[in-house]
Amino acid sequence: MKIPYLLLSILFSMQIAIAQPQPLQTVPYVDLKQYAGKWYEIASLPQRFQKGCNGTTAEYTTTDKGYMIVENRCNKDSLNGKQSYIKGKAFVEDRSSNAKLKVQFFWPFRGKYWIIDLAEDYSYAVVGHPNKKYLWILCRTATMKENLYQEILARIKNKGFDISSIQRTYQLP
Repeated sequence: MKIPYLLLSILFSMQIAIAQPQPLQTVPYVDLKQYAGKWYEIASLPQRFQKGCNGTTAEYTTTDKGYMIVENRCNKDSLNGKQSYIKGKAFVEDRSSNAKLKVQFFWPFRGKYWIIDLAEDYSYAVVGHPNKKYLWILCRTATMKENLYQEILARIKNKGFDISSIQRTYQLP
């Protein structure tokens, strides 16, 4: 009589283990000086604070104060719309990899900014949040080759993100 209960409890335990979402892995290391510069948003999981944004860019500048300056820009409602701008700071959370940052646009609030995919030549990057509700695909140019974009989407899906909700960002070519 004990064996069926034991088997059921093992199966139940396995289901719980399988049902647990996988933790989000970052890239092993980010050279922040190489990461600095201008990035174009290629696609993202839509966020309230980015509603109506087109031509979205982010520019990162290293400082000698232990954080990076972050400057985000977009044009509201069209590529020629009024420019929206916000400046913040990015603090390294994990110095061994530099891949986990916290970004602050309004004191005292900081959001997790984890670099989860990065080209060897720093030509593209993917940034996400461990809750998998925030995601940005970034590129050094305003456009990205379709085959590369599809490869990135496949890797993002394997990391547990819902790629059906990802939206492309309109950029000037």
